[in-house]
Amino acid sequence: MTSMAGSEAQTRTILVVDDEPMVREVVTTYLEREGFVVEEAHNGKVALEMLATVEPDLVLLDIMLPYVDGFSILTALRRTSDVPVILLTARSEEPDRILGLELGADDYVVKPFSPREVAARVRTVLRRTGDRPSTTGEADRLTFDELVIDGRTREVVISGERVELTPKEFDLLFYLASSPRQVFSRGQLLEHVWGSSAEWQDPSTVTVHVRRIRQKIEPDPNEPRWVATVWGVGYRFEP
Repeated sequence: MTSMAGSEAQTRTILVVDDEPMVREVVTTYLEREGFVVEEAHNGKVALEMLATVEPDLVLLDIMLPYVDGFSILTALRRTSDVPVILLTARSEEPDRILGLELGADDYVVKPFSPREVAARVRTVLRRTGDRPSTTGEADRLTFDELVIDGRTREVVISGERVELTPKEFDLLFYLASSPRQVFSRGQLLEHVWGSSAEWQDPSTVTVHVRRIRQKIEPDPNEPRWVATVWGVGYRFEP
């Protein structure tokens, strides 16, 4: 008999990255029982090699890893991909949890954990994937003087020079620029750009992403031309 959880999994591939064999074995066994396909990586270097060739549906990523740590892997991953990531961490301190979320993690689980909890969080995060906003479309090319934001190619160009944004940075900039001069609170931006995963995100995540966008597109990030702060409220895009 196929369980509801198993039918829900349906060929979804999970990459489990952890240097502890027992953790990998327990998590893999439970996830496979739930109907997921599981791949394993025992250190950060192997994980990056695997992620460079095939993108799984979700990554369970330990922070403390040999060769390349989990934060570095997450940072590299977010330059090119929005694949859901759940951090596995023995670090329960708030700064570490916030850092992981700010770097783009979708959720985290603190060790020691039960495999049932991990499986539940995997299913929950995967359900959010379908809720992520799409910014592609035939007419989704926004032009403001020397700044061009193309939703079809997901490219940002300033004065003819392409600017590299992470997937979430692009989503945030595109959303703001789609409604010039409209003011959005951080809560509204979390809801619309991060979708249903907003409930797991700290509002400071928006602040961090805005700062990074300014560093990449503004002539003077301290005196922003495009993404303005409305003190006490939030942000708006200036056309």
